[in-house]
Amino acid sequence: MRILEFITSLRLGGAERLVTDLAVGFKEEGHDVVVALLDGTRTSFHDELEAKGVRIISLAEGAGSMRNPFLGFRLVRLLGKERFDVIHTHNSACQFLAAFASLFLRLRLVTTEHNTSNRRRAWGWFKPLDRWMYSRYSRIICVGDEVRRNLEEYLGDAVAGKTVIIRNGVDLDRFRNAVPDPGISSLPGHKIVMVAAFRSQKDQATLIRAIALLPSDYQLFLVGGVEWPEDQPNLDSCKALVRELGLESRVHFLGKRGDVSSILAASDVVVLSTHYEGMSLSVIEGMASGRPFVASDVAGVRDMVGVVEALFPESDAGALAGVLRKVCEDKALGDNVTAQCMSLASKYSIEASARRYLFEYA
Repeated sequence: MRILEFITSLRLGGAERLVTDLAVGFKEEGHDVVVALLDGTRTSFHDELEAKGVRIISLAEGAGSMRNPFLGFRLVRLLGKERFDVIHTHNSACQFLAAFASLFLRLRLVTTEHNTSNRRRAWGWFKPLDRWMYSRYSRIICVGDEVRRNLEEYLGDAVAGKTVIIRNGVDLDRFRNAVPDPGISSLPGHKIVMVAAFRSQKDQATLIRAIALLPSDYQLFLVGGVEWPEDQPNLDSCKALVRELGLESRVHFLGKRGDVSSILAASDVVVLSTHYEGMSLSVIEGMASGRPFVASDVAGVRDMVGVVEALFPESDAGALAGVLRKVCEDKALGDNVTAQCMSLASKYSIEASARRYLFEYA
């Protein structure tokens, strides 16, 4: 089967990790896989794909170039020249461009809905465009029950009979067998790690405030950067908050990293502080890391994390500080949370996800 995975970029993030793992898995199963990007800015995911012989096609390069009005016609030329059995899109821009291309070419389109919500749904004038776009797709993959429920409530009969659930998966062995980062693991005290881009969806600020409520031997490591220019204020405000609270020596901004599994393995607790999720790969990775995992009690997370002790109310820094202190200082509790999370993570292998996707592609 010839498969095109189409995503905005390979900047480090959950959807990008999923696309990379799926493409490698499909390639190893003998399929011809190509990854197409709107922004070809190089990252470590490029290295992983190229090492496995997966071809990458970039329609443009740089975040600004994605606003090029001719990208849709570039995609039409690409799809007209290289015939694929299925085009699988991720993220809004790719969803719309593939739908546009289907006006000129006969295409089998599949898309993945990664989140329980998005900014478009707050704009009433956008709804007719969304209805048209999804009408061009034969399958709409939702990464969780809440994702499908919200999409079907939003668009009703426009997506009726098209939605299926395929839960995200990760390479579990990458996290179970990771070698701890020596620079972090050698540090004294309790080491707290969160991996997430600085998008408005994420809530690093609450975690920073929680660290301020904890003893001085608690240190925070924030892995992630800015994917798009509009997200820069989120990072800037977090850095300003660190200065305001006098936490410069205890909060470390590590930026985008390709060795996330090693950083998680060096931590004492892995945290995801967020406002909403679809089915976060960061949740699965955190649960598979062999460390206690703590997360916001929000849609897209609570259904995955069945460990009550691991959840805290959204944006409640005091409650988060209390949970962190318990799992760090009560070894029996921390070990119990870790064991339960690792058991839950075992359900989310990339191999199982890949098999489900191939079934829907056919």
